[in-house]
Parts: sequence; C-alpha cells; structure tokens
Amino acid sequence: MSKIDGAALAAMFAAIAATMAAEKVHLCALDGVIGDADHGIAMALGFSAARDAAAATQSATPADVLMAAGKAFLNAVGASSGPLYATAMMEAAKAVRGADALNDAQALALVEAFAAGIARRGKATQGDKTMLDAWAPAAEAARAAREAGAPLAQGYAQAAAAAEAGAAATRAMTARLGRAARLGERALGHPDPGAVSAAMVVAAMARALTQSAA
Repeated sequence: MSKIDGAALAAMFAAIAATMAAEKVHLCALDGVIGDADHGIAMALGFSAARDAAAATQSATPADVLMAAGKAFLNAVGASSGPLYATAMMEAAKAVRGADALNDAQALALVEAFAAGIARRGKATQGDKTMLDAWAPAAEAARAAREAGAPLAQGYAQAAAAAEAGAAATRAMTARLGRAARLGERALGHPDPGAVSAAMVVAAMARALTQSAA
C-alpha cells in the first residue's frame, strides 16, 4: 500500500506546474476562441505559486502542504480559476486532515475533494462546459476505484482517462456559464479550455503520485 507524504505532494505540484508551463501557449490559444485568451497564463502562474508553496512546506503533513498550495494559488491568480483551484486544494486539505501520509484510498480521495471544491465554489454542474466536465468524471472514476480497493496506479489511470474523455466531450456542448456562454452555439466544436487543463492536471497528478508510490 502506498504512503503519500508531504514531499510526494510537493513533487505532484511540481509536475503539474511543469505541465502548465509547457502547455501555456496551447491553453491560451484554446481560450482565445471562446474566452479571453489568458487561461494558460493563469494556470501557469497559479501552479507555479502552488509548487513553490508546497516545496516550502513539504516536511509538513499532506493537509498543510495542500492548504499552503491553495492559498498561494489564490494569491497568484485573479482570474476565475484562482478561487476555484484554491477551494479545491483547501477542500482536499480538509479531506486528509490528521494524516501524516496518505494510503491509496486517501490519495484517490484527493481527486474527489478537488472536484467537490470546484463544484461548490463554481456552482456549475456537468454539461455546463466548464472544468467540472473533466473533474466530475475523474472524481467518479476515483471514487469507484477507491470503493473497489483498487491500487493507486490503477485508480489514477482511470481518473485521468475519465478526465480526458470529459474534456473531449465539451466540444459538443454550449456553454452555460462564464464568458463562453455569450457565444451560444458558436462555442460548439471547441473544447472548454478549463476542462482541457483540468484533464492535464489529473494526468500530472497520476504520473507524479504513481511515481512517488513506486
């Protein structure tokens, strides 16, 4: 059974930050079609700040690392993704409070907590063409894996696949919230950039935590 400690979560945030930096231009281009073309910048800034905060607190508990990362993300990003991801990380911190290291089930529950925080703060539902369209199916897959007692690698692989499929499905949706909602049917055929970046985040989490647990 895996034991994911604060250092492993710091490595996770480093992996996410590296992915966002590499995909910044691509995400901005996606956002330029249905938004204001700054999503990649916001995600790169936010996760860079989260990475630095996590690194500074990696000897602390997983909850402390997640809380520090969430506060740093919020301070770094003024766009809508700032409070959404900050709430996600703080919700995850609450979910694992009191644990010095996370077992497989607790590590999988991070995905569920991220999704719950984003849903609560954003007040979105699946089908609204938002990042929740990737996070919600990822959470459902993680929950199913956790309840089945699946190992961390398998559970995160399923969560990452579900997130990617959810992001792809936003191409066929019209937006109900945010700037893209003004476009109506003109947004059809274009994926939601928040959902695309969310799938990237889940995939990076999967890679980093699976490696840490190996």
